[in-house]
Amino acid sequence: MLFNSLNFFLFLGIVLIFFYVLPSRYRWFWLLVASYYFYISWEPRNAIYLIVATISAYLCGLGIARAGKKTTKTGFLIAGLFINLGILIFVKYYDFLAAQLDPLLIKSGTTTVESFLPRLDLPNPVGLSFFTFSVVTYLVDLYAGRMDLARHPGKFAVYVAFFPKLFAGPIERARYFLPQMARTVRFEEHKITQGLQLILWGMFKKVVIAENLVDLVDKSFSNPLYTPPIALIIGTYFFAFQIYCDFSGYTDIALGVSKLFGIDLKENFRRSYLAVSTAEFWGKRWHISLGSWFRDYLYFPLGGSRAGRTRQYFNLMTVFVVSGLWHGGLGYGVGWSFLVWGALNGLYQWVGVGTAGLWRKAGDRWPMIRDSSAWHVCRVLFTFHLITFSWIFFRANSTEEAWIIIKRISLSLGSLPQYLPRYPFTQEHFTALALIVFLIAVEILDERRSVWEWLNAGPKLVRWTVYYALIFSMLLLGQWQATEFIYMQF
Repeated sequence: MLFNSLNFFLFLGIVLIFFYVLPSRYRWFWLLVASYYFYISWEPRNAIYLIVATISAYLCGLGIARAGKKTTKTGFLIAGLFINLGILIFVKYYDFLAAQLDPLLIKSGTTTVESFLPRLDLPNPVGLSFFTFSVVTYLVDLYAGRMDLARHPGKFAVYVAFFPKLFAGPIERARYFLPQMARTVRFEEHKITQGLQLILWGMFKKVVIAENLVDLVDKSFSNPLYTPPIALIIGTYFFAFQIYCDFSGYTDIALGVSKLFGIDLKENFRRSYLAVSTAEFWGKRWHISLGSWFRDYLYFPLGGSRAGRTRQYFNLMTVFVVSGLWHGGLGYGVGWSFLVWGALNGLYQWVGVGTAGLWRKAGDRWPMIRDSSAWHVCRVLFTFHLITFSWIFFRANSTEEAWIIIKRISLSLGSLPQYLPRYPFTQEHFTALALIVFLIAVEILDERRSVWEWLNAGPKLVRWTVYYALIFSMLLLGQWQATEFIYMQF
């Protein structure tokens, strides 16, 4: 059951009606039933992963809270992490690692069989990473004393399985989510309005913008050796906006649906392509919940920037390489290109940290340039192109194909002005471009002041004109239930 389907909205309507009809003390149970139904509607057998994650985390949490000795607490923490991260790593990477090890075993003389290690072809449980990371935050925060024990097993199960965030986040912290479960939720018009606005905008980004870019991107990346360089350039730019609208669209819908139930999820995207540096992009604008997860549960435990510059460089690269590994499990398939993608973004951070002092001195010397709008625009464009370049490794079918794309684009840049006017652009290209320009315009306005705040403060006629325009565009240009959300398979 996808967000961008009629079935989902029928499901949502039923869940909402019963949620507000039921007495408050039973609502957690209704949300739990609805969340598990939502999950098993995708693939019933994968619910076992969700159940194991919930039960193991809850029991290990009890052990941590009740243990008298530090060593016992640590043992329960290790057990919870081992079970949940172990399942995640095994399911996502076993077959890939087996394929990499077989040639080494043949070369060493251990075996002459090409597929010596068995392939398990395990199913890809949708949302596995997201609910695994959620239970890890609970266990670590409980162990560190940042939160109290979740005493109600049912409400804890809702935290793990809450259906708006289940497939692709955001990755919620239990210490923020669980207290909301204790509140009595009343039907509040302003929250319902906010939720519907987010759902509307998220649906527009997914079914109108992202889905109208899918075919153009897929054609560009399907056979890069024989694709015209201009098509590769167009496909690279279009993919940057496809993945952004796909993923941020999912998040908008998730946040909007949650608000309908009186639950606030953490902001996960903040006009990402308006970042002025790659550090700002990854730290404050793109997949914020994952970035903060790696910061708090990997980067800081490794020492962060407190142990000297060399150690900081190591910690930064570790975080981004691990992030590349995480992305490389499912989605576009396991491959070394995700490691390259992660390492490249780690390299960006190295350069940023290494040159921060130089840029600070230059800014102090030429404040007129530093504070000018032109310089700000240049920084935004430069950052966007660094990120877009890295997306090539993310989207390409392999590292080899990524290098082919880069090489063919690089060699064609000199002749681009000559061939660009003769390229056979189609109506689909112009539609996609117009949608991207519209998106950028909205986000620039939103950077100054929330578009929804502006609309809510304005005349009702203008507000409803915008609503109907978005709905009409979805009916006219939208491609419904055409593809899954990209991050559902990560």
